[in-house]
Amino acid sequence: MTKKPPIQYSCYFSRSSKGEQFVPEHTLVYIISGSLVMTDNSHTLNFNAGDIYFCRRNNLVKYTKCPPDRGEYQSISIYFDQQTLRNISLEYGYKAVQHDVTPAFQHISSPEIGNYMRSLLAYETILKRTGTNELLFVKQKEAILLLLQLVPSLKSVLFDFSEPGKIDLEGFMEKNYHYNVQMQRFAYLTGRSLATFKRDFEKIFNKPPSRWLQQRRLREAYYLIKEQGKTPSDVYLGLGFEDLSHFSFVFKKNYGVAPSKL
Repeated sequence: MTKKPPIQYSCYFSRSSKGEQFVPEHTLVYIISGSLVMTDNSHTLNFNAGDIYFCRRNNLVKYTKCPPDRGEYQSISIYFDQQTLRNISLEYGYKAVQHDVTPAFQHISSPEIGNYMRSLLAYETILKRTGTNELLFVKQKEAILLLLQLVPSLKSVLFDFSEPGKIDLEGFMEKNYHYNVQMQRFAYLTGRSLATFKRDFEKIFNKPPSRWLQQRRLREAYYLIKEQGKTPSDVYLGLGFEDLSHFSFVFKKNYGVAPSKL
């Protein structure tokens, strides 16, 4: 199996792009052009061209990527997979001294790291190729060692190899129902197998996860449209619906009226 390149170049043309994702690995990102708004359940940060941010693994985030006028959004991302970090831990003796509860994402303010990330622009041709290049894995390791020197507080984040423990399922789902991720992700983040997640879920909510998620999202959509004056196009993506037509269909089926007619 071909190993995923540890450094990737991204480019988005013309229009703003909204989305959400589960972050499976620690990631360091440099914004070349355009801007980014990232949010989770506790805070929102704005990033502009030249900014660097670190995103912690095992988190759910929403984002909006905006290209500059008559330009495109561009960024370079370095992914720190668990096997690479374990190898570095063994090689250099780095260990997490404690389990730090840090934000899902944060600004990285370091001129040296900024210079390093800009140096990767020289490898743009390699980054755009399919497949892998051993040079990129060397640059990935260099980035990790640089972070440990310049942002030492990240040591307990990078070398914390623990997996999510079993947590309060009801509280978690009430906070995260609006994320459109696979059920396996919800199960993993609550410290459960998929089968245990479904069993525990039905005990708490008295209905299957998929049905509860749709009804919870629709209830919130009804409130936002009816009471807050939002339009259907304002809310459907933020509540985990993939497209407007599907949202309108299930909304009308549930409430007997199209969301645009409220």
